Amino acid sequence: MADLMQLLTTNPLAKQLGVPQATRLRRGRALPSGPVAAGAVGGGTLAVRTLELLGVPTRAALVDQPQTRVSETDGDGRTREVPEAYPGSIGALVVDATGATSIADLEVVRGLLRPAMKGLERSGRVVVLGVEPETAGAPTAVATQQALEGIVRSVGKELRGGATANLVRVDLLTAEPTSPAELASTFLFLLHGRSAYVSGQVLHVGHGARDPQAEEVLADRPFEGRVVVVTGAGRGIGAGIARTLARDGALVVAVDVPAGGQGLAEVANSIGGTALQLDITAADAGARIAAHVAQRFGGMGRIHAIVHNAGITRDKLLANTDEERWGSVLEVNLAAQIRINQVLLDADLPGGLDDGGRIVGVASTSGIAGNRGQANYAASKAGVIGLVRAMGADPRLAERGITVNAVAPGFIETEMTGRMPVATREVARRINSLQQGGRPVDVAETIGYLADPASSAVTGEVLRVCGQSQIGA
Repeated sequence: MADLMQLLTTNPLAKQLGVPQATRLRRGRALPSGPVAAGAVGGGTLAVRTLELLGVPTRAALVDQPQTRVSETDGDGRTREVPEAYPGSIGALVVDATGATSIADLEVVRGLLRPAMKGLERSGRVVVLGVEPETAGAPTAVATQQALEGIVRSVGKELRGGATANLVRVDLLTAEPTSPAELASTFLFLLHGRSAYVSGQVLHVGHGARDPQAEEVLADRPFEGRVVVVTGAGRGIGAGIARTLARDGALVVAVDVPAGGQGLAEVANSIGGTALQLDITAADAGARIAAHVAQRFGGMGRIHAIVHNAGITRDKLLANTDEERWGSVLEVNLAAQIRINQVLLDADLPGGLDDGGRIVGVASTSGIAGNRGQANYAASKAGVIGLVRAMGADPRLAERGITVNAVAPGFIETEMTGRMPVATREVARRINSLQQGGRPVDVAETIGYLADPASSAVTGEVLRVCGQSQIGA
């Protein structure tokens, strides 16, 4: 049966009837085709220095002010004043608002953003740089920095044509300020097509255990020669993660339950990885993963990143949920991760997690906003979020350069979602700012960014991959 929304949107009358028109999103390791405009509030320079490090040329951003506006006459002969327009579509606008400390500074932010609202190319980008509000100083400065979040989330919901807006917060007023090298991987991800389904989000970039080099940041294959373990890799999002990380050079250990052995073998063979049939809830699961890595990659072989993607659902209203249905979901989605992490974090374990390693969990927007009939699933995914935040703040992991983060997918097009009732599926696809469902590759690309060796200054973060869902956004 043809996709209902596709039928509607290809009808010539669809646009006149107000049916949302989904835009083909720019994906992959591609920067915007148009120029990147850059502007600053209060003299901040970190954004421009980071773009220079990345080799991304910039042009001065336009600023909407009364004296720069031009007159425009509409079809009814009415004249109005509009902002000066860019001489062609821009690919992105980067606003350095790290120096914003007053309400008057927010007017400058508005002035920088307004010309870009209609000046961005399709799948364009707006990136605003600020500082953590609690570090900003006086109450007015704190309020100003917090206001940036409201602005960016609103802008993300107003942009059209597949454009996105995100806010990055850095540490500048601390003993160890964020450097351009530490910020570079985040800027590159947000400008790239890799962030196609990430919008309206707030990311913190702090200070990494070691400064990544520019060539690491710019690498198209950042995982070259590095071992990455992906659980639940036999199909769906997990298979997408395995393929994307292998594309970027990873030696992938694909893990899934024995029942999924055929799909697991197909994925592993297609990417030149290794397959490990394993029930992750087994008491010795962590030890078996480490033993597999040590055996396949030699005594010196260690894990660069583990991606905890495996998960199950057992949906029922809580009134109909017994202890087995409750416990099985929490066991697979949360408890198994905790046990495996504890084993792999042993610094002396052959095949364990290496110094400078990455742990990436897969949470869900259900763990943030909840979902009817999914109390057990939402509990497990909210637990992943709590685990990431706690481990990300662990000084023992920081000493080893290990980061811990998570992605929280929204509606992603998979075989499972394809079996949803048509009406439910169509609503789920459309209740986000990008007016469409995401793809497994969108989750995979975000995980790739978090697992990148250059992302050493990003830890304890939960990044939603949801097209800026209107629910719990």
